[in-house]
Amino acid sequence: MNDILSYSANPLPYYFRWFHRRQDTRGKWSISPHLKMTAALRQLAYGYTPDALDEYLQMPERVARESLHNFCRCIIDLYANVYLREPNLHDIHRLYEGHERIHGFPGMLGSIDCMHWAWAKCPVAWRGQYMRGDHSHPTIMLEAVASYDNWIWHAYFGVAGSNNDINVLNTSDLFNSMLNEEMPDVPYQINGVHYSRGYYLADGIYPTWAAFVKGFSSAVDEKRTYFTKKQTSARKDVERTFGIL
Repeated sequence: MNDILSYSANPLPYYFRWFHRRQDTRGKWSISPHLKMTAALRQLAYGYTPDALDEYLQMPERVARESLHNFCRCIIDLYANVYLREPNLHDIHRLYEGHERIHGFPGMLGSIDCMHWAWAKCPVAWRGQYMRGDHSHPTIMLEAVASYDNWIWHAYFGVAGSNNDINVLNTSDLFNSMLNEEMPDVPYQINGVHYSRGYYLADGIYPTWAAFVKGFSSAVDEKRTYFTKKQTSARKDVERTFGIL
């Protein structure tokens, strides 16, 4: 420990020494996993290029690039089976049961909506592609489907341009598994009518598709008013999840 804290033994600045744990056979200090993870997080959070970390972290470009790759690979290995996937047969049954029990909507897969994700570190050359008149900073449109328990099982960042919910939906991969007949059919019943595919609660901007259940824009009777109120309340699952993010 005294060697690590000794300036003569380690020429790096004081706050860097905690990232360097040992010397190799040539007497050079090796790069610790803590420093490699710091490099990966800075590239992800601040948009640093690998060669930009040479002066700040005294790390070669190759090592910074490998650190980012290994960090992302580790996150995928740890969480892909739980979060980074579409719902399987068991998940769909659980979503059906949970949404019917909590919201009273049988066959509901989740709520869909979009939000503007601020891109503070957007490159100057790209700012014009990600600006909108109603925002003073670059943003990326995030489309997400969230369930009653805040599980986001679908997330898609829209392409460049002045996007809205429809533009993002048109390029999204939300319905790819259904179009490719890879999504399992999980039947359910509403008022004696049988259905084989679930649906999503959406607001009024989304198209009138069978996959989207929206409230009535002009509820003229008590029945439609009640349905719209329940739909709006249940659809706040995704908005509440956005608030957590």
